[in-house]
Amino acid sequence: MVHRPSLVDRLLAAAAVAHSRHVYHRFVAATERAVAVQQRVLLDKIRRNADSDFGRDYRFDAVRSADDFARVVPILRYEDHRPYIEQVKAGHLRAMFGGSQRVHMFAMSSGTTAEPKYIPVTDPFLAEYRAGWNAWGIKALLDHPDGILRRIVQVSSRMDETRTSAGIPCGAITGLMAATQKRVVRKYYVSPACLAEIDDPTAKYYTIMRLAVPADVSFMCTASPATQLKLARTADEHREQLVRDIADGTLWPALPVPGHVREQLQPRLTRNPAEARRLDDLIRRYGRLLPRHYWSLSFLANWTGGTMGLYLPELPEYFGQVPIRDVGLLASEGRVSIPVDDGTPAGILDVTSSYFEFVPRDRIDDTNPPAFPCHQLDVGQEYFVLLTTSSGLYRYDLGDLVRVVGYAGQAPVIEFLNKGAHVSSLAGEKLTERQVILAIERVAAELATPLMNCVLAPRWDRPPYYVLHVPRRGDSLPPVDRLADALESALMAANVEYAGKRRSDRLGPARVNPVPAEFLADLDRDRANRFRRGNEQYKHQYLLTRPGEDNDFPTGSS
Repeated sequence: MVHRPSLVDRLLAAAAVAHSRHVYHRFVAATERAVAVQQRVLLDKIRRNADSDFGRDYRFDAVRSADDFARVVPILRYEDHRPYIEQVKAGHLRAMFGGSQRVHMFAMSSGTTAEPKYIPVTDPFLAEYRAGWNAWGIKALLDHPDGILRRIVQVSSRMDETRTSAGIPCGAITGLMAATQKRVVRKYYVSPACLAEIDDPTAKYYTIMRLAVPADVSFMCTASPATQLKLARTADEHREQLVRDIADGTLWPALPVPGHVREQLQPRLTRNPAEARRLDDLIRRYGRLLPRHYWSLSFLANWTGGTMGLYLPELPEYFGQVPIRDVGLLASEGRVSIPVDDGTPAGILDVTSSYFEFVPRDRIDDTNPPAFPCHQLDVGQEYFVLLTTSSGLYRYDLGDLVRVVGYAGQAPVIEFLNKGAHVSSLAGEKLTERQVILAIERVAAELATPLMNCVLAPRWDRPPYYVLHVPRRGDSLPPVDRLADALESALMAANVEYAGKRRSDRLGPARVNPVPAEFLADLDRDRANRFRRGNEQYKHQYLLTRPGEDNDFPTGSS
């Protein structure tokens, strides 16, 4: 259904486009003088929090330049920040932040252990995070002007999944972003913020598509392309019910949607018999109901780098041949890159938000590795990213490996390759080898069964899932189904994002594959013998990180 904007909307759009060009050109200008911009960004953050406990402990008073900063502050990981973050969670904001700053929420993300990471979201951090999204969105719409003044399908999650002892919400930053977005932008969102309160994944996907299918949608924007595929499949699988709801102005009564959410949605659920007839005609013509049938999309927006690229060949079946704009390298800790072209995961470093340093790939495990500012990187080389942000993270090892593909002014253009060497991420879960070991230990204790030399491997499917290869030793192994159930619970307990992806059906349940007793031991021996340093230097690998690495493993009962 084509939406015809009002004259007021068209006038507002013209003004917005003019303003957008100015905002984007300002970002481009910042890339031309990235060295000076990065120095200012760093010193602003240092001065803002110099009188915090963290600032005093790490001698922020001695920082006058980037060189000073690298001299007095070592490269840090989340565990180094955790003691200060725990104090902020308890309400002692001075532990990390100076002045009268406030913390809106904690963005939760998977940590390297069973404990999730909690990233404080302050006013400056929120403004910088939003500015990065604005720069990305402005360029995308300037490149696809037919998407202006049309509806946007986006998905957000709850910002208040839990609360700290001081009452501060903890959850997804997407929920806060949706709730605080400007009204002029929010009016084009298909999904109201209340949909984040629908916990059942099928109910949430269906409700989004109930609102979206009859709308004049210009683009879908989700981090993972798996979410877009899930939305499209849900609408197609329930197409008859969907058409009835659109005709009658209803929302499938059997769905587990909270009553207060249904009440808030009621004004949006208008009867639309004409649209229902159009959709019925499409079903009769094609035998299915897919976005390429009922929408005229300007583009799709999602991650395209790393393992996310595995989803891309499936998109045309559902969405047709539409341009794809990568949303950039971003995490709960902050935004790193802003893609400005279709069809590539590469983007310009977001030099205006955080201060960045880069450690060469082969030096990250050094005791004191070298870290280079953004203008001193070599094109074609690979680096790990260090962040200094307004959320109180300093020289923070993000664990993301990027390749420099060029420069825009003084700012590097980078593409995401993968998480660190011992991290797997099929749908954004960022599962670490340490978490896998913790899960295996928990299963072994729960089932009173020794589990030695197991290997967890990612598998590509609809949806993707993990399989645990377990050596079979006589009759000592518990039934496969029982072992798989225990593994699933343990992985969900070890990784909050794995649990979230399972609940939203973006990951399938974990499976177990018994292999001959000596297979994995023999594999370890063969691999160890390829190391010149000898067997004593070889460590068993509990987690494989790329689908297909276990293709040669024997298949028992999975």
